[in-house]
Amino acid sequence: MTVYLKSEAEIERMRKADQLVAKVLHAVAEAVRPGVTTLELDRMAEEMTLQAGAKPAFKGYQGAGPYPFPGTLCTSLNAEVVHGIPSDERKLAEGDILSVDFGVLMDGFYGDSAVTIPVGTIDETAQHLIDVTRESLERAIRVVKPDNRLSDIGEAIQDYAEEQGFSVVRDFVGHGIGRSLHEEPQVPHYRTSGNNLRLRPGLVIAIEPMINEGTWKVESAEDGWTQVTQDGKLSAHFEHSVAVGKNGPIVLSRWAEGEA
Repeated sequence: MTVYLKSEAEIERMRKADQLVAKVLHAVAEAVRPGVTTLELDRMAEEMTLQAGAKPAFKGYQGAGPYPFPGTLCTSLNAEVVHGIPSDERKLAEGDILSVDFGVLMDGFYGDSAVTIPVGTIDETAQHLIDVTRESLERAIRVVKPDNRLSDIGEAIQDYAEEQGFSVVRDFVGHGIGRSLHEEPQVPHYRTSGNNLRLRPGLVIAIEPMINEGTWKVESAEDGWTQVTQDGKLSAHFEHSVAVGKNGPIVLSRWAEGEA
């Protein structure tokens, strides 16, 4: 396993990419309302990306799907966990929750982040799931410190999510990020016994817990890309790109208005 550590200058270049990601996700969240299609959101995100001189990271990505991913955003509704394809046939409805995953390539480096957005008024269970998923990410970020172990991240996420009555998806994990969208190491969001890599300054990772209302198990939808919960219950997803700094975590993709 080859892990690429970044210099302070490279991390600053990554911050610029991630701040564009954050700016676009903020705009998408502001545009979410009943009646909007996921393709409308996708077009807005692509236009903002290109205007900033960047490229969408996901569009054309082959991955494990049957054909290159066609969208700028991954838009996953309700029981969809991740990799949902934007469509003009997918209209948002009151009470939905929409997970949006987005990345860019800018100045040679990738940025990557995700949020789950309520559509109008949502029920208590959906809101609690969103809150717990967001907090599980924050708890994971707090352990991103030099000399901690990679496994501490998954432990922090799983312990909190299960304490709140939810489950952690195991089929998809976080990852290193930099000049490639997916680099080593893989970052499990659940307890592992064998992954004891020590965190070192210069490591940049994308932490992206996907938390389910019911079972953690997922399956592929007919399009070959979209992943859905096996029991049809809700899923939420939050992600930040985080650098290991000398004194602790540096969250590159946390939105700071005016930086992008």
